[in-house]
Formats: sequence, structure tokens, C-alpha cells
Amino acid sequence: QKQEFSFQEWKDRGIHVLKGTPLIMEELEDSQMNLQTMLTMRHVSPFRSLAQELLGSLSETSDTLERWVKVQMMWCALESVFTGGDIAKQMPREAKKFAKVDKDWAKIMTKASECRNVVECCADELLRNSLPTMYGELEKCQKSLEGYLEQKQNAFPRFYFVSNAKLLIILSQGSDPLAMNEYYE
Repeated sequence: QKQEFSFQEWKDRGIHVLKGTPLIMEELEDSQMNLQTMLTMRHVSPFRSLAQELLGSLSETSDTLERWVKVQMMWCALESVFTGGDIAKQMPREAKKFAKVDKDWAKIMTKASECRNVVECCADELLRNSLPTMYGELEKCQKSLEGYLEQKQNAFPRFYFVSNAKLLIILSQGSDPLAMNEYYE
């Protein structure tokens, strides 16, 4: 009940991201296991409904946190691609989709950083309802980006030997020739 999230600021944008979630997830799992063990004991009879309610709450918290972390990982990966640079200009529709998700993400994270309590944050209806939609939109952006990279690899066969992460860096800094020097051999 007293476990709190810790946050860190993302790239000086004033947007917070979750930090240290594996420990929180582990503690949630341990608490769920302990409650399940308690529910098998006969002495829990007077507290059974309370224990079941708490177990349900922890289970929902755990599910929400898992979704939240997935969305955060995808948002962090796509943020630098779609918040400026050449790729965002070449993919305006996806950049617009990402901008909406980015705005929603900022709202959710501001609210969560004010609340901090793990169970309370994960019980927030706005968060629970927004995460699946955000994940779906981010997946669409990711797929479009992969299509874009494949298109560039087809146009320039040398790009087949470059990882997608490096290719993103190269393509996003294409208008800055000096930044390209480190990628030439």
C-alpha cells in the first residue's frame, strides 16, 4: 500500500518517466503470492473477503504496470524519431499520431508523478483506459517506421548492413553532413 514510484525527467523535456519498475513488479508478485498463501489457510476466514479484494487490486495493479512499462519503452524508442528531425518531416501522418500520444503521455505522467503511490496510480481510470489505445497508436507508428526503413534499404542496398538503430540515426541527421562522418569508413 505504501510503495511509491520514482521518476526521472526525460531528455530535459519536462516529461517524467518511470524508474526502477522491476523492483516494484517483483514486490507486487511477492505480495500476491503471500496473499494467495494466506487465502489457503483456514484461519483467514474472518478476513477472506478483504484478502480477496486486496489480491484483486494487486493483480490489476500488476497488469496495469506491465502495460504501462510496455508503452513507456515504445514511447521512449520513438520519441526522438518523431519529435523533430528529417524522419518526422518525411512521415507527417505518423508524426501527427505520435504528437497526440506524446501529449497524452505527458498528461498521464504528470498526474502519476504527483500521485506517486503505486496502487493509486495504477487504479486511475484515465491511465487504464489510455494505455491500450496509446500502445496501439505507437505500434502503428513503429510499423510505419519499419516500412520507411525498409524502403530506404531497398533504395540504398548498403543500408542492409546497418542496424535499424544506426539507420535511424543516419536518416534523422541526414541534413547535417558533419554528423555523418562517424558512420563512414
